[in-house]
Amino acid sequence: MKKIILTAALFCFTFFYSQKNQNYLQIGYASVCCGPPSEKPVISYLKEFKKKNQIKSLEILIQSGMGREGEFNVYVGTDYLSVNQKSRLIRGLMATVSNQNNRREQKDNGLVNFNSEITVKQQDINTKNLTIYKK
Repeated sequence: MKKIILTAALFCFTFFYSQKNQNYLQIGYASVCCGPPSEKPVISYLKEFKKKNQIKSLEILIQSGMGREGEFNVYVGTDYLSVNQKSRLIRGLMATVSNQNNRREQKDNGLVNFNSEITVKQQDINTKNLTIYKK
């Protein structure tokens, strides 16, 4: 009987505390007239960062359906990164977003918004239209 209770308690503990990340960086994709820009430069940077720093799992979430023209947000989990890794990730994201915004066609494309000082908590993220990025 004790083994059953212990096993059930262990299962409940792992089930309730299995959530991966609680803190996220938010990257917003806004539209000016003809849809938001592509997320490919940012996702490519994140994949490269993960490979270069030998990170097992980097949680990337995408929330679509934020507006009429296909605006969306990308969330990057930061709980399992060291302080040094997080600062390098933020610097790289700032450079990638800046390059993408500078290369856009001024009239046709939207903007990529990233504020490195804002950390979004899990409970603040609306779970509607939220998916895990798996490409």
